[in-house]
Amino acid sequence: MKEELAKKRCLPCDEAKGHLMAEEMAMLMKNVPEWKLEEFHHITRVFHFKNFAEAFVFVNKVGALADSEGHHPDIEFGWGYVKIKLTTHAVDGLTENDFIVATKIDLLRH
Repeated sequence: MKEELAKKRCLPCDEAKGHLMAEEMAMLMKNVPEWKLEEFHHITRVFHFKNFAEAFVFVNKVGALADSEGHHPDIEFGWGYVKIKLTTHAVDGLTENDFIVATKIDLLRH
């Protein structure tokens, strides 16, 4: 299923049908096992790097991906780390879009 998510494109937020239910989140979390589900509202992951420059390059790649998908994460970064938080603000929770972007972000790192 991870490959299926990686092939999908995010839907515009105005087409979102509401946030996912807990059992839907649990199924989708299997595709992004390094991400952490928090409060059934958002998912986060911390990526580690050798230095600030590597973290910065990754942030730029994530930014380009987010723009191409029209789905933008919250990003925090500094020397040797990038923390990404995904949620769909339009529904105040998680949608499939968050898992599509998380999957694609994981692929950027590999």
